[in-house]
Parts: sequence; C-alpha cells; structure tokens
Amino acid sequence: MNIVAIVQARMGSTRLPGKALLDICGEPMLARVMMRCQRATMLNQVVVATTTEPADDVLCELCAARGWSVYRGSQDDVLDRYYQTAKQCAADIVVRITSDCPVIDPEVIDLTINEFLRLQPDCDYVSNGEPPRPYPRGLDVEALHFRTLEQAWREAQDTAFREHVTLYVNRHPEKFRCVPILAERDYSAQRWTVDTAEDRALVVKLYEHFGHDRFGWRDVLAVLTEHPEWAEVNRHVRQKTV
Repeated sequence: MNIVAIVQARMGSTRLPGKALLDICGEPMLARVMMRCQRATMLNQVVVATTTEPADDVLCELCAARGWSVYRGSQDDVLDRYYQTAKQCAADIVVRITSDCPVIDPEVIDLTINEFLRLQPDCDYVSNGEPPRPYPRGLDVEALHFRTLEQAWREAQDTAFREHVTLYVNRHPEKFRCVPILAERDYSAQRWTVDTAEDRALVVKLYEHFGHDRFGWRDVLAVLTEHPEWAEVNRHVRQKTV
C-alpha cells in the first residue's frame, strides 16, 4: 500500500505573497514542513504539488536542491493538481498537507493515517481539521483513498470544489463516509498556521524558543500555557472561509 503525502505550495498567496519561502529561523517555510512530514513513519513518500506558473519556478529549484519530488499543475484547479500528482505517484492513500503549517507534527500525521486504516473498509476520508476541529489550526491532516480523490475529481464541477481539494467530499456525505479525528479536548482556538505576518511572528518565536525543529504539538501547548501572551500576536487573525 503506497501512502503518499502531497504538500500543496505556491508563491501566489493573496494575504502573504511568497509565504512558502518565508524564512523560519534559517529555513524556508516549505522546508520546515517537508522535513517534519518526512519524519512521519507511516508515509512512503512526501511530494510537493505546485503550479505551472513561472513564479513557482523557485519552488521547483528548492525541491531539486533538496532532492524532493515535485509535480506541477493548475494554479486554480487544485483538485486536478492533487489528482494528477497522486496518479503519477501511484498513491493508494493520499494524505493532504499544506505548506503553511511549519509546526505540523509527524505524530499527528501518523495518528491520522492509523485511524484511517483502522476504520477500513467503512471510511473514505478522515480529517482532524473539519468540524468539530479539536486540533489547533496548523496541524491539519487529511487522509483519503485515491479512488475517493478520483471520484471527486471526476464529479466536481463547481469552482469552489475545484479550488478546495476535499470540499466536494465533505459536502457530499451521501456519497462519502467521512470521519473526524478528535483530540482529548478542544484546542481549536490555537492558531499555528501561517497566513499573515502576525502568524509568522508567532511561529518564529516558537522556533527560537526550542532552538530546533523536533518539538511536538504538545510541546507547543506547554510553552504557550507558560507564555500565553505569545498567542496574542495573531489571535485577531481570522481564517479565510470558502
């Protein structure tokens, strides 16, 4: 069984242009994400899915320099980009991760995949980022069968469904068996993703505190409990809605 994580990345972010290559204590943000994903034991492969836009040539250059697999596809039809990447990788299970999550935890990735496998054959998709969303934003992991991704790719017509990879799956419970991954309590007020300069400031502070990138999400919870004022820097930021 080939379990492939696909990390979507592009330079054209509307709120924080070029964020995939923003410096996070000496490494581009995409590199932070990739290195942490590669420590997940349940993954056979981690690949970057970027666009064919010239602005994203620099991402391909980084991938080539680091020895990462990269596939290029549509800027706007992200569902097609994911599908084509998964098809080229011969993925059986697709794990979706975004490049704006530099504190993504390999333990959470493994937990999500293991839960997906445990629920077979009665599950098409799992996520820790869908309602009731108990995990902090920035630890988002989704897992689904390639056949589920293919069905969505084949059937979805609405622009929003093409732009947001798994939205069609989540909006059609009559077709797909979707299961949320729950934490022991609600941490959804925590925001560790990077979509604004304030988000980056918090993540940089965390990396500076630990001095390495092998910390886990519970380590972050502990330090933010000790320093709750750190989280105030981006508490006002609101996530973009579909």
